[in-house]
Amino acid sequence: MTRPNILWICSDQQRFDTLGCSGNPWVRTPHLDQLAAGGTLLQNAFCQNPLCTPSRASFLTGRYPRITRARQNGQRISDHEILVTRLFRDAGYACGLSGKLHLSACDPTVTPLREKRIDDGYEEFHWSHHPDEDWPEADYNHWLRENGLEYGRQPFPGSAYVQTSMDAEHHQTTWCADWAIDFMERKAGSRTPWLFSVNMFDPHHPFDPPAAFLERYLERLEEIPLPNYVEGELDTKPVFQRIDHSGAYGGQTGLYPFDRMTATDHRLIKAAYWSMCDLIDVQVGRMLEALERTGQRENTLVVYMSDHGELLGDHGIYLKGPHFYEPAIRVPLILSWPEVIESQTSGSLIELVDLAPTLLTAAGLPVHPGMQGKSFWSTLTGGDVSARRHKTVYCEHYGTTQHTPESESAYATMLRTERYKLVVFHGHEEGELYDLEEDPSETRNLWAEMRVREVRCDLMQQLCDRMAWTVDPLPQRAGRY
Repeated sequence: MTRPNILWICSDQQRFDTLGCSGNPWVRTPHLDQLAAGGTLLQNAFCQNPLCTPSRASFLTGRYPRITRARQNGQRISDHEILVTRLFRDAGYACGLSGKLHLSACDPTVTPLREKRIDDGYEEFHWSHHPDEDWPEADYNHWLRENGLEYGRQPFPGSAYVQTSMDAEHHQTTWCADWAIDFMERKAGSRTPWLFSVNMFDPHHPFDPPAAFLERYLERLEEIPLPNYVEGELDTKPVFQRIDHSGAYGGQTGLYPFDRMTATDHRLIKAAYWSMCDLIDVQVGRMLEALERTGQRENTLVVYMSDHGELLGDHGIYLKGPHFYEPAIRVPLILSWPEVIESQTSGSLIELVDLAPTLLTAAGLPVHPGMQGKSFWSTLTGGDVSARRHKTVYCEHYGTTQHTPESESAYATMLRTERYKLVVFHGHEEGELYDLEEDPSETRNLWAEMRVREVRCDLMQQLCDRMAWTVDPLPQRAGRY
């Protein structure tokens, strides 16, 4: 079997509905739409934690976040964890990365130089957690200085929440793509298969696209739809949501306080966020062109995804937290390999924890025994799509963020079926239950309604089962006794 090259593109904090192929009529994503048309668009792909480090630790190991012991931003993944990129390296792949990794604490006050690494398998490592100057040792910031540039943002007139940043030519997203293109050009003609991870920081907040990308949205600003929020809907929802309604990350009043923002504020933020997605698409187009130009497209598996979503004002909340709404946990996921992966749209329930075993299967490599995800390779290639299909999706937030004024951290778990979503806040008499058929916008919380008590009990049992099944499969049994 010929082992494919793998171009693995992962944006940061991009919700599922930000592509033209997913039904968004506003964005300009022709290259990603074309990628989806020639491969498999997975419409129901979900992260296992709505924050960066836990999610990335999960999909890079094929294990659930709490098992990796990186269940919070600010924690360092254990040296004992085996990343899928290391497995590819050990199998003879040349592996490289540009941009973010975020498997360790990335707080400049405690890690002042660079992110600490485990044996991650990357031989080339062009690191930039985020583009700000608080990381002077980051490779992107070095590149800016070498070119006589200084990273900076400009306030957008009349807005306290939107800025503009570097032009596209000097943007961190472009810099990430440049390294991927350089890598692919150098590998053209090589007999050694390769894997390259492109991890741009966008469209993560702050909302700061290049001015030229924001311009076209301003012409129709008043037509941009407002966030999905029904006045009073949070009255029947957990306290953590009411806190974040006053400001993200535990009610920080200066951080997108929904209850203080105007309709224009909301529309500008959405326009800026979409603009950042548009820039990503331009760079995806450049990378795909490089594959074609170097004659490597036919034997390269391209993955496009994001680590988690963004609430973007929906339900009266910005950014993320212990919130399991669709925009927070459902992400874009496209896989394409010409003549191998089917051209199709799949509605199968997929967990990002499934991605690592799927990529190993695609390359004809064994799945590591510590992996808990299920390969969905058969779904991509027209095989038995039911054999490995999830009936439910599991997501967790085990103290991932600090939220209440008393610094209490939410411990919450979620179970989603094709029809229902259950969220339990452990230690609290609060939770959420949504009927996604009758209420796809998730505005009506049925948690306390007697008419669905049997449904709730059944979902609680299924959630308990999923939590039990996240037990670490390692170490493997060595004998009968």
